[in-house]
Amino acid sequence: MIFALSSGLPPSGVAVLRLSGAGVFDVARRLTGRRSLPPARCAMLRSIHRQSDHQVLDEALLLIFPGPHSFTGEDTVELHTHGSPAVVAAVQQELLALGLKPAEPGEFTRRAFLNGRIDLTQAEALADLVAAETEAQRDQARANAGGRLRHLAEGWREAILALRAEAEADLDFADESDVSVGDTTAPIAQLAAAIRAALATAPVAERVRSGLTIAVTGPPNAGKSSLVNALASRDVAIVTAIPGTTRDVLEVHLDLGGVPATLLDTAGLRESDDPVEQEGIRRARARAASADLVLALAGGEGLRVVNKVDLTGEAPGVRGGTAFVSALTGAGLEDLRAWLVAWARRQVPRGEPALVTTARQAHLLDETARFLEEAAAQPESLLRAESLRLAAASLGRLTGAIGAEEVLGAIFGRFCIGK
Repeated sequence: MIFALSSGLPPSGVAVLRLSGAGVFDVARRLTGRRSLPPARCAMLRSIHRQSDHQVLDEALLLIFPGPHSFTGEDTVELHTHGSPAVVAAVQQELLALGLKPAEPGEFTRRAFLNGRIDLTQAEALADLVAAETEAQRDQARANAGGRLRHLAEGWREAILALRAEAEADLDFADESDVSVGDTTAPIAQLAAAIRAALATAPVAERVRSGLTIAVTGPPNAGKSSLVNALASRDVAIVTAIPGTTRDVLEVHLDLGGVPATLLDTAGLRESDDPVEQEGIRRARARAASADLVLALAGGEGLRVVNKVDLTGEAPGVRGGTAFVSALTGAGLEDLRAWLVAWARRQVPRGEPALVTTARQAHLLDETARFLEEAAAQPESLLRAESLRLAAASLGRLTGAIGAEEVLGAIFGRFCIGK
C-alpha cells in the first residue's frame, strides 16, 4: 500500500491524500472508526482518528474507488482534509503507523501502466500534462493522454501481425501449387507510409513540449537586458551601465499566445580580454546560432530591434523587418509582443495536436517504418516475415506491450510525487 499528498504543498484550503493498494479500504475503516464505507465515488464526511488515543485529527471527505475501475487499477482511497501543515502531517504520520509507505515519483501512474489501465504513450502524455504551462502544451498532452497514439499503434501492430501471418503462410504452402497467398507488398508499404506521416508531426510536437527559443543579441549597453525585463514584465536580468554585466545566458520563459517560448538574454558581443566575459560571448553566439529567432539590437539575422526610441524620436512599432521600441517607457512593446505571438503561431500551427511527442516514440516509429520498408522490398517470404516480426516488436516497445522494463525508470521518474 502506498500514499502521497496529491495536491499542492500546504498551507491550502484543501489537501488531497491518495492511497492505493490491496488493504486500503481496511485502512479507511480504521481511520474513520466505521465498518461501513461510502458508496464508490461518492464523497462523505468522516472524522479521521489517531489509533493510539482515538483523538480526532480532522474532519475530511472520504472517497473510495474499487479496483480495477480506478486510476491505478487497484483499490484506491482519497482523503480530502483541511490543508494546514499540521493536519496533513498528522494524517501522514497515521498512515505510516498503519503500514503504508510513501509513494515514489510516478508510482501511481506506474501502477496504472502495470495494471493495464494505460500504456507508455499515455504515461508520457500524462507527464507532459502535469508539466504543461501553456494552452498548446495542455491541448497536445490531453489529446495523447486519451490514447490517440496507443489506438493507432495497436491497429498498426494488428495489421503487421496479419501480414506476417500471410508471409509465413506463403512459406508453409510454398510447395503446394494450388494454394495462393496474395502479394503483401502494397499493404506493407501503405503501413510504412502511415507511420511516416505520423512521424512528420514530431518536430511540431517537440516545439510545443520544449518551446521556441528567442535570443536577444547585440553589443554592450544596447538595452538587451532591459528589453528582456520589459517582455517578461518583471525584473529578471540585472541592468547597469557597466559593459559586460551579463556574463552568462539568462533564460526567461514566455507564453506567446499559448505557445511556450524561452527568451535568452545573452552577453554583449564585443572584443574582451576578460576570460569570463569571453566565455559568455562564446555561449551567446552559440545559443543565438541555434535559436529559432534572434532579436538583434544591432544588425544580424532575425528581427532587428531599435531600442531607446524615447531618445531618438523614432515612431514606435514594427515595420519593414524592424521593431522600434523603448524598453524604458514601453513604447512599441505591445506591437513587438503581437509580432512575436503571430510568429510563434506560424511556427506551431494550431489544429490537430501532434501524435508523436517524445524522442523515444519517434525512434521506435522510425525503426518500425524502416523494418516495414525492408519487408516491402524483400521478395523472399522468410526474410519478409522476419522484418515484419521486428516491426511488430518495435511497436510493442512503443506501447509497453513488450520489453518495457528498461524505460520505466526514465518515464515515471519525470512525475511528481502523488501522481
